[in-house]
Amino acid sequence: MSQIVSDVTDVLNNKKSEKEADNSRKKILAQIAADEKAKTNLVKKTLATQRAKYGAAGMSSSGMTEEAVLKRLREETEEPYNEKKRTNLEKLKNVKAKKTNLLGSLVSNLDNLFK
Repeated sequence: MSQIVSDVTDVLNNKKSEKEADNSRKKILAQIAADEKAKTNLVKKTLATQRAKYGAAGMSSSGMTEEAVLKRLREETEEPYNEKKRTNLEKLKNVKAKKTNLLGSLVSNLDNLFK
């Protein structure tokens, strides 16, 4: 009887662990989505500001130098977010539910079940 109680407890603990892992995954994915949105908005704002400065200075959009500057600005603006995304993806890979091996537990206590 105690083995059955133990197994039921293990199953319930497995469910709880799976739910906690799922909640952690959802939080990490929500953070990644929020970071992507913030990154996109910041990049757009930075590029628009720089284009406005170029326009006010009388530069045309056909210059190769302008595109190089805008590309550099985009990369610099995105880098902190890309690093954060890499960190979050690594966290996501490491989120795992802790499960008890019920079959192994049952087999190891097989003698006790038939007493």
